[in-house]
Amino acid sequence: MSGVLEGIRVIEVAQYVLVPAAGAILAEWGADVIKIEHPERGDGARGMMTIGEVVIEAEANPMVQHANRGKRSVGIDIATPEGYEVLMDLVRGADVFLTNLLPPTREALKIEVDDLRKVNPNIVYARGSAFGNLGAERNRGGYDGTVYWLHGGVAHALTPESYKPPLAFTVGGFGDSVGAMNLAGGISAALLRRERGGEVPVVDVSLMGTAAWVTGIYTNTALQTGFAPRARDPRIGPVPVNPFIGNFECSDGVVIGFFILQPGPLIRDTFEHLGIPEAADDPRFSTAEALLANTEAAGALIVEAFASKPGQYWRERLKTMKGQWAEFRSTLDLCNDPQSVANNLTVEVETASGRTIRVVRGPVQFDNHVPDGPGAPQVGEHTELVLADLGLDWDKIEQLKAKGAIT
Repeated sequence: MSGVLEGIRVIEVAQYVLVPAAGAILAEWGADVIKIEHPERGDGARGMMTIGEVVIEAEANPMVQHANRGKRSVGIDIATPEGYEVLMDLVRGADVFLTNLLPPTREALKIEVDDLRKVNPNIVYARGSAFGNLGAERNRGGYDGTVYWLHGGVAHALTPESYKPPLAFTVGGFGDSVGAMNLAGGISAALLRRERGGEVPVVDVSLMGTAAWVTGIYTNTALQTGFAPRARDPRIGPVPVNPFIGNFECSDGVVIGFFILQPGPLIRDTFEHLGIPEAADDPRFSTAEALLANTEAAGALIVEAFASKPGQYWRERLKTMKGQWAEFRSTLDLCNDPQSVANNLTVEVETASGRTIRVVRGPVQFDNHVPDGPGAPQVGEHTELVLADLGLDWDKIEQLKAKGAIT
């Protein structure tokens, strides 16, 4: 797979999603990502049997494919002296070391920053964590369902106040996937600094920090006012302050959402597309000030208009409208949408058995390039090939296998 990071080698000692997904992004951008897995256990995500309430196939495990496609897997028990020596040999020729192991584990395994830079002073060391690298809770682990969703305030921001419990966390890897993009970007910036002769930085991204960033507008509001805003109760009709923002139900149950932040210049165009052009001449709605002061009355007209026709009618009718709108749809609808297909939001990859599956690609595109790398590797699938490239002869590889240091 060619790309903007072609020639960059990444050594990944990580599991589950946050950090491995960053590795998958780097692989999509052209880096050679070598995933180090325990010879017997492998990445813990490989043992997942369900995603949400859906039973999944091991070979096409969505979590594994999302976070590990395009990589090479090398099975090494780095807790053994022989395995550790092989890891250090790989580190010597690497550009990036990527990990999400907790500090005590990194210290015990001797894979902290200082340990690796004794071997390779110019390596970019990148860490993904739950609570960050500083503070009393730096040694505490966590998942996006706990740290990003609950601790990070995302659930609070998205759960209406009328709900006593927080909304259930149902989008697996939600915070992980966002944090992975942050980590991939940070690594790229660190590589650029190294390329320009600067001191090589250590890169840190946490789920807690990712939560603060994605809720930044709400969080900044809370900091300024002392009040943490929350989502409104779901409803059909406009929001209380703007009739051109809200969800509206069509005659067949399809829901269309309007999000027209500045209605003033778009009043006539919007009402004309809704089939009620006379509303634009009504003094209650003819200016932005009047419209916002009469949200309930204008909203009632819009609700009635949408309810008079099916979704397909409105899909076609609104294509020429200047204001912003969208249909309430599923993630499956998104992937099968002609516009998504045209922009290659998903790609086909091949599993270890030769089966072809579709997976979501990373959101960053370079020159409209469509990645064509393989799917996620099996545990230790590339051990012999990578170690042979490292200069180990077959006798040495067999000795390491016999000692359980590699698979």
